[in-house]
Amino acid sequence: MPYFERVGRASFAPTEHVGGAWTADEQHVAPVLGLLAHLVETDRDARRGDGLRVVRLSYDILGTIPMEPVEIDVRVLRPGRSVELVEAVAAHGGRGAVALRAWLMRPGETAPLRGSALASVPGPGLTPAWNPTGDWQGGFIASVEVRREQTRPGRARFWVRTPHALLGDEPVSPLARTAGLLDIANGMTPRVRPDEVAFPNLDLTAHLFRQPSGGWTGCDTTVSLGPAGVGLTSSTLHDGEGPLGTSSQILTVRPR
Repeated sequence: MPYFERVGRASFAPTEHVGGAWTADEQHVAPVLGLLAHLVETDRDARRGDGLRVVRLSYDILGTIPMEPVEIDVRVLRPGRSVELVEAVAAHGGRGAVALRAWLMRPGETAPLRGSALASVPGPGLTPAWNPTGDWQGGFIASVEVRREQTRPGRARFWVRTPHALLGDEPVSPLARTAGLLDIANGMTPRVRPDEVAFPNLDLTAHLFRQPSGGWTGCDTTVSLGPAGVGLTSSTLHDGEGPLGTSSQILTVRPR
């Protein structure tokens, strides 16, 4: 069973695998982020399909989403042959729920310059299996496979993958499948117990210096909590070839 089924030209219904971690009868935002990335890449009504590649995904989470269909609108904010800025908004009941602004760039040939000082991490085969359903509820968390090495609460390296398609029988790129897993980072090494303190994220921004290869997605993650109700989850992103970018999530920290 996939995460979403297309029920209209721009309407998508969640399946049970989208159930949320904070509240099981609301959608986990992670699959929605992947769906938005997919439509930015493929919406031919808004974009020309000119071979540009996504290099930044910047999501704003405007509110919760019930387990009901969402409507997604895509538009080009800044067209261009070399760079393009595209916006995609998921709405429910006429209210915006998640907004994505994505920068796309034309690929170039820089293979001789390839390199990064971002540290590599042990692969999933060298990382112990971990069951996140001991800490989290919901269909999405139950749908993924996680391997984690936690140094201490708030600091861990983990790998995640899913056997489920993002969208019915429609082909989806490795980037969109990866985007549909990134939001899980905020819950994989919490500094505090989620049944005692809520710390949902308001956004997620990922910068990618190369395209993900698919399969396992790795995160080298640090969670920081400030003194005035604000937190930050920061991750270096990996695939089987090594580091590929970074992501960050700002948190609103609420003792229960």
